[in-house]
Amino acid sequence: MKIGWGLVGASTIAREWVIGAIRETGGQVVSVMSSDEKRAQTYARENGIEQSTADLNVLLADPAIAAVYISTTNEKHCEQAIAAAKAGKHVLCEKPLAMTLADAHAMVECAREAGVVLATNHHLRNASSHIAMRDAIAAGKIGQPLAARVFHAVYLPPHLQGWRLDKPSAGGGVILDITVHDADTLRFVLGRNPVEVTAFSQSGGMGRQGLEDAVMGVMRFEEGILAQFHDGFTARFAETGFEVHGTEGSLVARNVMTQRPVGSVMLRNADGERELKLGNRNLYEAGLEAFHAAIAGKGRPSATGEDGIWSLATGLAVVEAARSGRNVNIEPGL
Repeated sequence: MKIGWGLVGASTIAREWVIGAIRETGGQVVSVMSSDEKRAQTYARENGIEQSTADLNVLLADPAIAAVYISTTNEKHCEQAIAAAKAGKHVLCEKPLAMTLADAHAMVECAREAGVVLATNHHLRNASSHIAMRDAIAAGKIGQPLAARVFHAVYLPPHLQGWRLDKPSAGGGVILDITVHDADTLRFVLGRNPVEVTAFSQSGGMGRQGLEDAVMGVMRFEEGILAQFHDGFTARFAETGFEVHGTEGSLVARNVMTQRPVGSVMLRNADGERELKLGNRNLYEAGLEAFHAAIAGKGRPSATGEDGIWSLATGLAVVEAARSGRNVNIEPGL
């Protein structure tokens, strides 16, 4: 039987990526909920979803729904995820999990008590490029990692600008939108946790209401590894990339901080330079496949709730570091 899904939020990311991934990995989208009833109806019609509602409780009461995907604005995640877990639904939640660490911990604890799966939709750790980098580091191909560099400055298209640029109460700004992805991908690839960060934010003309639209900084990871990061909504013509440099070699990846299964990874060491072989698996399908397996008791989701706590803690530390001008410790409370 197909796993029944409810969409909490009639979002662009669900339309462009997650609905298709659910359907390709043995799921069925049963219903969509939006606080705007007409939007929910239109969204359902345009995306081949039979049911729609403006009431979260109606969606959660549907016995045909086993799991929910939450892609509302950030300040709504905690309350909606806890309601879903208490209703016995498995939860895939967009990043950041919540606006505060206390709320994120409450989400994870509620899911644990309810016996349901809670996952964070950190899609980048599903990219074959990042998996290849992680495996090369674990195999000692570059020796001891010393430093990393992530450049994830892009241009935020008009149809996504909205609350990300002008609504602090919803968790807008580039740090909680992009830097949290950097934090999770660095943790995944390096196999270490971040411990401290320093950062400077920028308002380059897109962010409003005091929200940053770009940020640069340095994270210090366990074992003294340093990681530079540059995130932005304002770089119209930039490429993305991810580098890791070690005592015996370097990994240089280009155009890999993206939703698409594209990009390249070069391994450079004493043996010369070679391009690593990568797959082209859809990142969201890989994530949904792992989530469906976790529901069946076979393994764990690609990014757990605890992973989401780590990336949120890092993002909040970057916010504080940029605000205060000082180094900030990263303390997830796990």
